[in-house]
Amino acid sequence: MNKYRRRTALVGVGALTAGLLLTAPQPASAANLIKNPGFETAGTGDMPYCWEKSGWGDNDFTFTATADAHTGSKAMKVELTRRAEGDRKALITESAACAPVVTPGKQYDLGLWYKTTTPDASITLFRHDATAGWQYWTDLKTLDLAGDWTEATVRTPEVPAGTDRISWGVSVYGTGSATTDDYTMDQVPDPVLPPECTGTAEQCADGRWDVLPTQNPVRSMHSVVLHNGKVLLIAGSGNDKSMFEAGTFTSAVYDPANGSYKIVPTPKDMFCAGHVQLQDGRVLVMSGNKGYPTADGRVGYQGYKDSYIFDPETETYTKTNDMNDGHWYPSATILGNGDVISFGGLKEDSTGSVAAELFSEAEQQWQPLWKVNQTWSYWGLYPSMILMQDGRLFYSGSHVFGNNIPGTGSAIYDYDANTTTQVPGLQRKDERDQSASVLLPPAQDQKVLTLGGGNIDSNPEANRLTDIIDLKQPSPSYVAGPPIPQGTVDLGDGPVPQTGNQGKMYLSAVLLPDGKVLETGGALHNRANPVYETSIFDPESETFDPVAVDPEARGYHSSAFLLPDGRVMTTGDNPGNGTWNHDVSVYSPPYLFKGPRPQITSVIDTEWNYGDTQRITVDRPIAKAELIRPAAVTHSSDPNQRFVDLPLSVDGDNVDLNVTSNPNLAPPGWYMLFAVDANGVPSVAKWVHLQGPQALKATDASAHVHDFADEPTGRVVKPGKKRTSQKVSPTISGCDRHYGSINVCVPTGFPAEVKKTTAARCEWLKANDYGRLKVNGKDDPLGLDRNRDGTACGKGDVKRR
Repeated sequence: MNKYRRRTALVGVGALTAGLLLTAPQPASAANLIKNPGFETAGTGDMPYCWEKSGWGDNDFTFTATADAHTGSKAMKVELTRRAEGDRKALITESAACAPVVTPGKQYDLGLWYKTTTPDASITLFRHDATAGWQYWTDLKTLDLAGDWTEATVRTPEVPAGTDRISWGVSVYGTGSATTDDYTMDQVPDPVLPPECTGTAEQCADGRWDVLPTQNPVRSMHSVVLHNGKVLLIAGSGNDKSMFEAGTFTSAVYDPANGSYKIVPTPKDMFCAGHVQLQDGRVLVMSGNKGYPTADGRVGYQGYKDSYIFDPETETYTKTNDMNDGHWYPSATILGNGDVISFGGLKEDSTGSVAAELFSEAEQQWQPLWKVNQTWSYWGLYPSMILMQDGRLFYSGSHVFGNNIPGTGSAIYDYDANTTTQVPGLQRKDERDQSASVLLPPAQDQKVLTLGGGNIDSNPEANRLTDIIDLKQPSPSYVAGPPIPQGTVDLGDGPVPQTGNQGKMYLSAVLLPDGKVLETGGALHNRANPVYETSIFDPESETFDPVAVDPEARGYHSSAFLLPDGRVMTTGDNPGNGTWNHDVSVYSPPYLFKGPRPQITSVIDTEWNYGDTQRITVDRPIAKAELIRPAAVTHSSDPNQRFVDLPLSVDGDNVDLNVTSNPNLAPPGWYMLFAVDANGVPSVAKWVHLQGPQALKATDASAHVHDFADEPTGRVVKPGKKRTSQKVSPTISGCDRHYGSINVCVPTGFPAEVKKTTAARCEWLKANDYGRLKVNGKDDPLGLDRNRDGTACGKGDVKRR
């Protein structure tokens, strides 16, 4: 387990912006935006003009204006002689007089000359927000060890909206020194790219959906994009009790290259399991369905303890050791060291599991409970636990079934301290059942978007809510985002426009290689009334753009995920009447109709380490490159989905990519590498493998993490008393098992607009194609069998009213 340190605040310790100058100021040149780039002009105190001391944490350090210069007579040396945590850095002074002016949306080439005696030094940027003031922006490039003067160059991402100035310099965060000189900063010229549309006007604006000619042969509710480009589709029993009783469990491997499906023998009922991709690209599948609810509804779903690993090379499953509990609907989050942590789900006896489980990457097995920190808290079903850049976990508030956790419905969990801090601001926290949450591009910004949701217990109309949180803030809080655009909804008589505040649950959110988010699919009520709406969210402007709509219903048990060619594939839909949609749709976003795509013509090395500089060649200029972690998605949930920016150093068609040194930003594993041009058109992805050595090479250095989310004001909860489980209602899935087969979900709570009469409820069930419903046992809690003939919603029941 990584050590999750609580970070102290970033501190500037020498901002010197005025005073008597010993010589005339060294100005910025016409091409260089930096004043005093070579430290030749002295300032007041012991720092050169327009440069300041900065840093944080527990360390011993010196700042020296040394005569050991690249050119001229001065250079700046920053040295750490002892380090427990934190860093020290010489930065451009954060003032209007010194910090370079920048334009939002533009990129800048940065350069400097350096010598280092530590491998733990990087180019670090801060930005001035016109509203919020100065704040940490990002780390761009790790500097290699260099005994002689060496040039380092890097291109910034596009400057965020609201930014008017930036400050930057070199951070030293391991024992040793970095000496720097001759800084440069130039704005990247705007590329001349003539507009080109290769499709119809509608396709260029909104993209295009295609329903594939071959159906998905299995009732898959789990989708995993493998590092060979194929897709693992897991069904287990497929929410079909007859398949469960027959012991028929299925998976399929889909090959987008030729459209084929291969059925894969599946050893257990992995229906509603958890899954995550391990460091080597194999897929860890945890728990699943040990048993369906009883017909009288007295016993609910049960989760088994078994766990398996799927190998993409052999396309086979291999059993691991058992988990400590059963976990039907567990979370699964990979950590920066390759371990996997899991929370929630239902045990073998249908109660809620309060055990945190840890799969050790080193030992390749689940750890006994005594080795794992425990809160003894019930986190619910498929709680969305997103890894933060310092190793803590952010529970976004997205979950499956019923009400949210107690409190604010969102929290930061610190494994090392074993504390949970509530995070405020999530709107209508008990109506975020089967909402979607995603770490917005790029992961370095640490912003999370949560979309939609409902509540299958009370069954209100699903909402249009979105919430955005910036985890870089000292005390982060959700703020309301723009509402999800409305589309059409099928209320039983065909699609009609949504009205009022109608939104959707069961929606999917997919990161796109142009840095935007596709949201699609969903339904208005519990396993009923599909919503047809698709839009693209822009994290920069925080706006939605409605685009072409998936023609297929995509509600409960649907999935959407990014393919390596830049398209998005959608599968599944399992309404309450027990049917399944086997049709598969593929979306081509607008960027695929904007002219020729850039090509990555070579990748020098596909094995990447943290802090690396990796070279690729491209066939024409690109604006950015990134790593996108392939999907492992189910029930609107993929907490490991992330888009990691790769700052560029550009030399013609040769592009050096600077890999983060922090494995919490990009946990080890296989990634899709995309190169994107200035029009937002991506290449086809190349696969690269990111792994150790660990982020920092210095033995006394922990991960280089700037302060954020260190002063949350929410209630802090320490571990509770040890217990075995939490009682959970057997109707947790929102289905009343007194009616129909186990595959059918008659809602325990009908929509609010449906009157509480037999006729009205039966009319709603008929409109949603439920068909003939047998009454199981003597109980009739919903009053659907008024004549007590054993059949719900018969003619006699409706006539008697």
